[in-house]
Amino acid sequence: MALRSFFYSFLLAIAALPGSAAAQDAELRVAVASNIAATMRLIAFRFEEISGHDVVIISGSTGKHYAQIRQGAPFDIFFSADDTHPRLLESDGIAISGSRFTYAIGKMVLWSPRQDLIDSAGAVLDRLGELRIAIANPRFAPYGKAAKEILEARKLWKEHAGRIVRGENINQAFHFVESGNVDMGFVAYSHIADSSRRDSGSFWIVPQDLYTPIIQQAVLLVENDIARQFMGYVKGDEARQVFNDAGYDTP
Repeated sequence: MALRSFFYSFLLAIAALPGSAAAQDAELRVAVASNIAATMRLIAFRFEEISGHDVVIISGSTGKHYAQIRQGAPFDIFFSADDTHPRLLESDGIAISGSRFTYAIGKMVLWSPRQDLIDSAGAVLDRLGELRIAIANPRFAPYGKAAKEILEARKLWKEHAGRIVRGENINQAFHFVESGNVDMGFVAYSHIADSSRRDSGSFWIVPQDLYTPIIQQAVLLVENDIARQFMGYVKGDEARQVFNDAGYDTP
């Protein structure tokens, strides 16, 4: 793995040398799922330092990005919060065949900034009649779909669906909780990977058997040398470490 990371770093450094054909000004437009946006900005920044190319990160819900891509949105790469949408784009000939790969595996947590609210078994969910909870919209966001599956597994969805606050994406759901507008919410573990959020609040890491694994995949949308280099960098050890540090598992 270390050799592969060095290889990609070497290629990118060569590409950035003055006079290189690949050193011409280039800007990548990368559509990313909301949950991974902050992490991808850090990875993009490091890639920019190595390659000399600009990377523009466009954050949004996976479902909305998917719809925009099908309508011809000018994105070069799509980093989804699931494996379904990239697979559909590839099978329909919209994405480059063979470019799809898993870059991260997400984890769900129930989180509150209140230290005394959430227990280690998620029993607080039985108090949904008196507490407000936020999730991402299950129609557009894979993390919202996972939250719905968790509540269904606990036999709480039908009874409380009308009272659940839905964010357009997982970041908005997180902000609803962080701001105190709701008591708690299902968010990505990456949102609380920072120790200050974990230590100052309370959370329950949801058992994997309560929701479909969140396999996050990326796919190339246009044949572009710089986009290929960026995809290669994301597969390398340096980027994998960034994902791990941000609270994701990597393949």
